[in-house]
Amino acid sequence: MSNNRRAVFLDHTSLDLGDLDLSALRNSFSDLQLCAQTTPEQVVERLQGASVVISNKIMLNAQTLAACPELKLILIAATGTNNVDLDAARAHGITVSNCQGYGTPSVAQHTLMLLLALATRLSDYQKAVGEGRWQQARQFCLLDFPIVELQGKTLGLLGHGELGSAVARLAEAFGMRVLLGQLPGRPARADRLPLDELLPQIDALTLHCPLNEHTRHFISTRELALMKPGAFVVNTARGGLIDEQALADALRSGHLGGAATDVLSVEPPTAGNALLANDIPRLIVTPHNAWGSREARQRIVGQLTENAQGFFNGAALRVVS
Repeated sequence: MSNNRRAVFLDHTSLDLGDLDLSALRNSFSDLQLCAQTTPEQVVERLQGASVVISNKIMLNAQTLAACPELKLILIAATGTNNVDLDAARAHGITVSNCQGYGTPSVAQHTLMLLLALATRLSDYQKAVGEGRWQQARQFCLLDFPIVELQGKTLGLLGHGELGSAVARLAEAFGMRVLLGQLPGRPARADRLPLDELLPQIDALTLHCPLNEHTRHFISTRELALMKPGAFVVNTARGGLIDEQALADALRSGHLGGAATDVLSVEPPTAGNALLANDIPRLIVTPHNAWGSREARQRIVGQLTENAQGFFNGAALRVVS
């Protein structure tokens, strides 16, 4: 490989809000160009003469890679690789490395925050105070909305990797019993319950699995109906795992006790979404920010630096293609 160590970060502000230390990353290259955002039409032009591209969500397709002959390394500032044509990268001899496990503490605490908010009816009580209902109460407290204790309840986990395991530990700290579910498309395991056995037993369900052809909409009308009346659903994984219209219907019917999601099937939801309707009760939607603590984003910078330096030293890290 040539001595070219020029790099371009195509969507820098998707990671750095001005609160991160980029010095080690900068020092890994002869030149690092930071682009706040990049349109599809700008990608090829900006990558001319660069040997390294850093991208969080900007698409790098086969046509783009063919038009950037000096490109030798793609650093994905995330775990997901769906924004890169891995086959094309391989054909052009371009190494692709991602980041892994950086957001576990942030996403795990967000998951428990959502579950606690549902169990304590936090949104409803905040709204009631804002409307002056506590101020008008005849006693010292307001108990208009049923509060559920997590202790003694059963949590179903779909996905028990690093993140799912972290959520399980937090749930157990609250006194919950944790059961693991069998993911479709995976080999059966003795410690994983089939969905039809898992769902009727649990008081809450959290999702921590990838989105693929086996898991798309694997939680839909039938599966939600199998859950106990009053059960909670929390999704901090991928929006397409749950049939969003089915979830909206289950909440409107009163079957579920509440649901919370940090992800939607299309993001940002510029064309709307079934879960953004204003008549859905006991639903919390957060804007895919579970991963976004400063600490987690700084870990990404650290891994990008490690990946770049490893590549230049002939020992590439976290290689996905």
